[in-house]
Formats: sequence, C-alpha cells, structure tokens
Amino acid sequence: MNRNNALQLKYVLKLVWQNAPGLTLAGGLLILITGTLPLVNLYLMKLIVDSVNAGISSAGEGDFGGILILVALSGGVALLTLISQSVSKIVSEAQSAIISDHVQEVLHAKSVELDLEYYENSEYYETFHLAQMQAPSRPTAIVNGLFQLGRSFITLATMAALLLSFSWVAALILAIAVLPSVFVQYRYSGKNYQIENSITPKERRVWYFHSLLTGTDYAKDIRLLGLGQLFISRYRDLREQIRKERLSLAFRESEEDFVSRAIALIAVFGAFAFIAKQAFGGIITIGDMLMYFGAIRQGQSYLNGFLSSLVGLYENNLFLTALYQFLDLKPKVEEPLNPRQVPRPIKSGICFEHIGFSYPNTGRTVLEDINLEILPGQIVALVGENGSGKTTLIKLLCRLYDPREGTIKIDGIDIRNFRTCDLRREITAVLQDYVSYHLKARESIWLGNVDTPDDMSHIVRAAECAGIDEVISRLAKGYDTFLGREFEKDGAELSVGEWQKVALARAFFRESQVIILDEPTSSLDPKAEEKVFNRLKQLAVGKMAIIISHRLSSVTMADRIYYIKEGRVTEYGTHLQLMDQGKEYAQLFEIQAKHYRQ
Repeated sequence: MNRNNALQLKYVLKLVWQNAPGLTLAGGLLILITGTLPLVNLYLMKLIVDSVNAGISSAGEGDFGGILILVALSGGVALLTLISQSVSKIVSEAQSAIISDHVQEVLHAKSVELDLEYYENSEYYETFHLAQMQAPSRPTAIVNGLFQLGRSFITLATMAALLLSFSWVAALILAIAVLPSVFVQYRYSGKNYQIENSITPKERRVWYFHSLLTGTDYAKDIRLLGLGQLFISRYRDLREQIRKERLSLAFRESEEDFVSRAIALIAVFGAFAFIAKQAFGGIITIGDMLMYFGAIRQGQSYLNGFLSSLVGLYENNLFLTALYQFLDLKPKVEEPLNPRQVPRPIKSGICFEHIGFSYPNTGRTVLEDINLEILPGQIVALVGENGSGKTTLIKLLCRLYDPREGTIKIDGIDIRNFRTCDLRREITAVLQDYVSYHLKARESIWLGNVDTPDDMSHIVRAAECAGIDEVISRLAKGYDTFLGREFEKDGAELSVGEWQKVALARAFFRESQVIILDEPTSSLDPKAEEKVFNRLKQLAVGKMAIIISHRLSSVTMADRIYYIKEGRVTEYGTHLQLMDQGKEYAQLFEIQAKHYRQ
C-alpha cells in the first residue's frame, strides 16, 4: 500500500471512529470473540470424537456423562458463535447507516461549496457521479474489511499454531493453496476499478435517459413528440453495452478464479490424505485427524479471507479515489482573506468597469469592455438579443463567476473583497430558469429568505406583490397546500405563469438591496405583468433593480436602459432617449410594437 493509500485508509479510520466510536469498539470486541471460537469448537470436537472412540474400544464401559458435557459445551460454543454473528450483523448495519449518511452529508456540503463553473463541466459530473455511487458504501466496506482482517488473523494464527504443532508441511500447504486465488482477486481489483471509470460517461447518460422517461419535467414533451420509444431504445442500448463490458470481465475473472480454487482444493485434499495416513498408522487419533483436517479447511478459508480482505482494502481504496478527487476540488471563486462589510445601505451604487469575460474551456468572448452603473433607487434594464451576455453580467454581479478583466464595485469597493455569502444576502435574483419547489406554498415563498422567521404576514405580503395571493388563498389548505403532485397526491398543480409568480414572491420576501429579475414576466399576461412592474417600482425606492427582458414593452418604465450586442454596450439611456436616437433599440421596439397596433 503506497503512501496515498495509507493516507486514505487513515482518513477512513478517523471518519469511522469520529462518527461511530461505540460501534467501532463493539466491533473490535466481537473480533476477539469470533476469532477464537472456531479453534475452541475444533478442539471440543476432537475431544468428543476421541471420547466416543475410547468408549467403543472399551465396549461401552467409558463415562458417557463426560461426553454429554463436551457436547453441551460444543453446543454452547455454537450458540455463542450464532449470537456473536447476529450482534456483528446489527453493529455492521448500524455503522454502515451512520457512515453512509455522514458521507452523503459531506458530498452535499462540497457540492454546495463548489462554484457554478463546475456544474457546467462534464468532467466534474463524472467525478461527482463516481463519488456519489461509490463513496457512501466504501468507507464502511473498508472498516468491515479491517474487522474481517482482524477476525481472520486471530483465527488463522490459532489454526497455524495448531498445524505447526502437527506438521510444518501441512501449514505450508495451507499457505500455498490460497495464493493463486488471492492473486486473481488482486489482479481483477484494478481491472474492476478501470472498467467502472471507463463506463461512467455511459452510466451518466443512462441516468439521463431514465430521468427523461420518468421525470415530470419532461412528461408532456415526451408524449407530445412521441419520444418514448426512442429514449427507451437508447437507454436499452447503453445498458446492454455496460452489461456486456461488466460480464466480459466477470467471465474472465470467473475462469481464472475457478482454476485457482481447483488448485487449492487439490492441495487441501492432498493434505487430508497425508493426515489420514498418519491416523491409519496410529500416529494420531481419529479425533486428531478430524481436528487437523478441520484446521486445514478452516485455516484455508480464513487465510483466503485474510488475504482477500487485504485485496478488498486495496480495491475499496481505489474506488474511494473518486471521493478524494471530488473533495479536493477547490472553488474557483476565492473568498477574501480579510473580508469587508457590504455597505448597508448602498450609497453610491454599483459600477461595472471594463468588464471582460469568457466561459472556461471555451474560446468565445462573452463580454468585452462592459461599462455601466446602477444608482440607488434606479431601475435599470438590460436588453439585447439572445446570447448577447445579459445574464452573464448578472452571474458576475452575484459572483457565480469572476470576470476575466475589469472590476465590479459597490460603493467603490471591489466585490471580491466581500464574502460571497454576505454579497449574495444583499441580492435577490429571479432567473429565467427559476425553480418550482414542491413544498407547501408558504415554505416555497419563505425560501426567499430562510434567515428570517416564516412570518405569515410577510409571506402573504410578498405573495400579494407577486399577484399570487388570490390563487393560493383559493387552494384547499391555503398557504399550507403542497404545490405540485410529485410527493403529495392532493397537491396543487400550478400553471407556468403561477409558478413564475411564486418565484417572484420569493424575491419580494427576501427584502434585499438589489433586485434582479431575468425575464420575470415571460409567462405572465400583460395585465399581471403591469401589476408586477408597478409593485416593483414601489419596492425599488431606495434600492436597485435590474430587469432583463426581451419584451421591450416591459422596460419602458426603467430609469436607464442598456442595449447589449455581442458582449458590448452599444446604446444606453432612457426609453425616450433611445427612441430619439433611432438605432437598434428603437428598431427592435418598433418591430415588437407594430404587432400590438395591427
């Protein structure tokens, strides 16, 4: 085991001890008990056989009461073994559950810590998939392997001592017999790890097609476009490829394992012939013969278990590599060493200075020399064609990414000097791909600011601002009604526009200094849209609001409009100023407006 594997093993042992110290001690005690019982049982069996044989030789004149005592002791040992096995199973399952839950928590915490950049990278998903599939069970498997290693070692040591007292040849046969099988296990441990790594991209695609076929988000599209059989076929083809790769390796391993075990079997029965000859010649008793043969059979089993446990540690460490690779990932958005407080209230506003940005692993420049400012109390609109960089600006302001060039400042302070959690606490963002949380209506709105009590008066006020209060009030249980039917059969299914209003209610509940609405009314009718923007004007007093919209009728009320084209600000001003300039904004507005005039 190299240094990295040793460090990984040390980490796992520390993890297990910290989370389940009592169970670990109980497991260690059970090792001592179950490790010595097999030899005790073998010795009692020898005494029973020899006593019976002596009774036969003396024509039944021996003490049968002594034999009954030995049988009772043997039964007691068997019962103690059964109890130990049952308790061991309970301890193992309890320990497995605790460790698996803890590792899942570690995975969740790391997932939340990492930046958005990782979630837009396929290599990250492959690392995460392997970690998620393997990590929860492997630490427990390692500890169980260590317990098995200890148990096998204790039993093996007693069996080896017994055999050495009889014949070093028998002990040597025992050692040699298991080596071929262990070698096969060791060789295929690495191969299993390699094949699981190689099929991970296919496994991810399998789960993707599974989610397409079973997820509620895709149900309507799958049926309307008749895509069910296509995705079923692709799912089946991928599963078949994965199955063939795994079975091919399993078949080769099975072949080699059979040959190695056959060699071991021949060696064991060769040793049995040697022991039987010794008994036949009167050198040892019948009880000795059974005891020594039992020692060879059990010794072989425990030696195989001992070496297999070592191989298992090696294999589990290989698979835990994915967990360590995942945990070693570092956020690209770095926290400041000496963070400053976010101004509250913000006095001079937000300023984007010469911002340039390209998404990682792409050669395309998304933003180039962007300069704009947002003053307190202003509503600023960002407009432009799809892909012009509007949403990317919002991601930079929220520090989901850092710009390649330039700085974003709040009251003259670079936002990289604020802790990300402090900065984001002052920003409310409703993005165009908003989330529909399948929770109670009141909870779904309260998620906008979980640092505050879920005060019903504030929740209702936020719902009124978003225009969703009347809809929720008419539901069977009002604000205690579950939204969506994924978990509750009597849940309320909302329309797309109503879900968007719930997302807006979360934004209004947050009460931050900066409000960002990315296509906030794309699913709303004009009347509802007007209500939302009128309410936004009231809420934006003393705050800053940023609106991104393709519907230019939605931004005419903005204090300043920035028209962005191909990553650059090409026009800015009020609606009237931009219309007077007669450039692209005005042309686009006229194209949209004429549809309303016809």
